[in-house]
Amino acid sequence: MAGHSHAKNIMHRKAAQGAKKAAAFGKLIREISVSAKQGLPDPAMNPRLRAAVKAALVANMTRDTIDRAIKRAATAGVGEDYQEMRYEGYGPYGIAVIVEALTDNRNRTGGDLRSIFAKGGGALGETNSVAFQFERKGVLRYPAAAADADTMLEAAIEAGAGDVESTEDGHEVSCAVEDFAAVRDALEAKFGTAEAAKLEWWPSTTVDLDEERAREVLKLLDILDEHDDVQNVYANFEVDAAALERLSA
Repeated sequence: MAGHSHAKNIMHRKAAQGAKKAAAFGKLIREISVSAKQGLPDPAMNPRLRAAVKAALVANMTRDTIDRAIKRAATAGVGEDYQEMRYEGYGPYGIAVIVEALTDNRNRTGGDLRSIFAKGGGALGETNSVAFQFERKGVLRYPAAAADADTMLEAAIEAGAGDVESTEDGHEVSCAVEDFAAVRDALEAKFGTAEAAKLEWWPSTTVDLDEERAREVLKLLDILDEHDDVQNVYANFEVDAAALERLSA
């Protein structure tokens, strides 16, 4: 497993845990709220909000709940004022970790994450302390049914994407940050709204871990991911696919 796909694997494991559904919905609503506040409260005119709504629908959130969240965010003086924050640090075995959060209390979130890193055998660092080990990319994900591999590849390359990975689980299109809007718009015009469309951190170098060490690192990343303020977690490690399957069971 490449570290850049860790968030996707985390989401896969969490999807099977019904007890965490409320927490997952809370994070989706935060993203909807921030997207609606920062742009127009109309998904058709706000690509980030459109992607957030799509993610919520994929997670089986009702349209009424989504509409209420958008309306609340669009009403002046109503709702929490969330800030986008990026935290960086190291986990066990020198694994670099980037955490993206939406918080209404920076001191609380920073303190919580510092404690989680320390208890997990790592340390929270300063901004840009590990970002140099990652590359910022635009990423779109479509279900396998959206198109066959050749059709998706042709459309993505024509739109200006850098790479496409197609498997039985779906299509992952990546591109440079500066090309993201153009690629997103072109693919949406052809295939509809993507299941996910956002900027992500992909590691430029990775650390290979055996199953035992990977278990320790994943424990830290899972705890970080479960924090209410945390939206995404990225790490620069790889582990054998068979070992990952056992760890994800």
